Amino acid sequence: MVREALAALLGLEDDIEVVEQVARGDEVVAAALRTPVDVALLDIEMPGMTGLDAAGLLRRQVPGLKVVILTTFGRPGYLRRAMESGADAFLVKDAPAAQLADAVRRVLRGERVIDPMLAAAALAEGANPLTDRERAVLSASADGSTNAELAKALHLSPGTVRNYLSTAIQKTGARNRAEAVRIARDKGWL
Repeated sequence: MVREALAALLGLEDDIEVVEQVARGDEVVAAALRTPVDVALLDIEMPGMTGLDAAGLLRRQVPGLKVVILTTFGRPGYLRRAMESGADAFLVKDAPAAQLADAVRRVLRGERVIDPMLAAAALAEGANPLTDRERAVLSASADGSTNAELAKALHLSPGTVRNYLSTAIQKTGARNRAEAVRIARDKGWL
């Protein structure tokens, strides 16, 4: 419903035409390859694949395509991850529709567009302290798997899993892995 409402609002703009809509992140690249588009508007939380992952794939497979991330999750860590994945803009969903249309126009002119409040929060927050591997192990542990189960699934030794989790717990300032997962998710690091 939100996707259709956004498409309808953007479709009211004289210079913007919505040519494709997909409900799943894992359908984004195929849609962009099937239908020539200038800008892809993605949500962070999408079934099948996150908008952040889809943005990275789009950047590699459709290099000229501009990517706008629009989300309810105005977390500094998500902003950093979006920019690292190649997004050209990052806006929160409660922004006015005119601001979204303006952002689409600006990225087409080659500008980067970032919600100013979120940019300030990201600068104040600092960089994500977790390495890619720490993020992967911590994320995989969210379902309550044991170290042995994680080791098998991630093709690591149990000791290596324990070390990554211990470091992630320490870096997040958590008391245990469940709290580390919660903190990392709240900050947008996972």
